[in-house]
Amino acid sequence: MTLLTDNLTAIDHKLSNRHIDLDPEGYFIIYVDREAGLICAKHYTNVIDDRGLAVDPETGKVIPAKGNVTRANTTLFTGRTAKELCVKVLEESQPCPVGMLDHAAYLGREFTRAEIALLSGAEYIQD
Repeated sequence: MTLLTDNLTAIDHKLSNRHIDLDPEGYFIIYVDREAGLICAKHYTNVIDDRGLAVDPETGKVIPAKGNVTRANTTLFTGRTAKELCVKVLEESQPCPVGMLDHAAYLGREFTRAEIALLSGAEYIQD
């Protein structure tokens, strides 16, 4: 079983390091609010520049992928389950804050991981 788990982890690690185009509709910071029993997703707008980098629409500065960034989110989405959160973000929001299918698939995976962490008490770190 360990060999299978190691192989699956290696596949996921490799895929996590592939190039992806950024969604011009913005990005999400996902976290678990254990006290409230919720999966939370803060949506932030961005603009994609001619280099393919996300920049702050107000300042024009590149938004770093790591580290602390102080920006105001446009919307806070919350749900008790991954499915509830997906419905709120992808079906009920007008206009939809997701413009790319691969971004929608990523959010579904991350919301599911966050739900598992919420239910199990494990730490959740967004991929």
